[in-house]
Amino acid sequence: MKNHSRRNFIKNAAVSAAGISLASSFAAGNNLEAFAKTKNKVLPYPRPEKDAISLALFSLNRSFRVGIWNLMDIARICREDFNIDGIEYVTLYFPDVRDSYLRELNKRANDYEVRNVLIMVDREGDMAHKDKKERMQSAINHRKWVEIAAYLGCHAIRCNSTGVGNSVEEDPDALERAAESFNALLEYAKEFQINIIIENHGAGLASNAEWLAALAKKINNPNFGLLPDYGNFGHQEAEKTYESVRLTMLYAMGVSVKGTWLPNGTHPRFDLEECLRISKEIGYKGFWGIESSIRHQPSIDDQLSPLQIMNEEWKAVRWTMAAIRKVILS
Repeated sequence: MKNHSRRNFIKNAAVSAAGISLASSFAAGNNLEAFAKTKNKVLPYPRPEKDAISLALFSLNRSFRVGIWNLMDIARICREDFNIDGIEYVTLYFPDVRDSYLRELNKRANDYEVRNVLIMVDREGDMAHKDKKERMQSAINHRKWVEIAAYLGCHAIRCNSTGVGNSVEEDPDALERAAESFNALLEYAKEFQINIIIENHGAGLASNAEWLAALAKKINNPNFGLLPDYGNFGHQEAEKTYESVRLTMLYAMGVSVKGTWLPNGTHPRFDLEECLRISKEIGYKGFWGIESSIRHQPSIDDQLSPLQIMNEEWKAVRWTMAAIRKVILS
């Protein structure tokens, strides 16, 4: 998009305030105008020279809902509670994206020496919708998060492609549709030096390793890749999970280390350490993103205090972090 078009996009965007959903509003203010004028001073995201751990904020989703933390607390939590080096943001947790708020987020990250790694984008439309107007509008909707990611110094935004069928036979055109909208977004993201990555997030083809690998091959862009989530392939057999990890990690620009724990500390559906070993053997190096939870009946939260919920989530993060440190960082 030409500069004057982007300025018009920013100028016409709605101003977000606390309590207003960012899915339908976007605070421009002077933040992205200023960034647009200085974008050439932003350095490309450096691939880490060594492996490090990042925290996907959905790991703390339950404690967020009960008011334990807000986004300004995250850099401190990463450093002081977990000694983790990176933050993987989620759009749903942003109460504001005006210049003052983003600038303070960057300050907090710098103060605690934590890297802003990526932004997981939700509720911005369907990148593979069968209606071309809908899917191309989704690509436009993601542009604001490209600019915010650049402003925060992230290397990527994570997108979804949920509007695909359960099989190639059921939805043979899904690959073409997704490639069209992602290519449009990649073109916009190029001047901001932001990578576009897609997670296996959703049912059917959206979590199918072969389809995701085929999409990466079809797009064939160095700024497009996958964010494999170990727990989202949906296989009941552990060996099928390992096969999907092997395939998708070939195109990985990040990894979601999904620790789905039982309250007793066991991880029954697949061996988390085996997934990590496979990823390491394939040659992935960079941030290993913790996305963890403790699985029990949903109604149990009604019986727990906010502090008990926090303690459960913090425990799950530490269990997942221990597996990463054992296999990757030892």
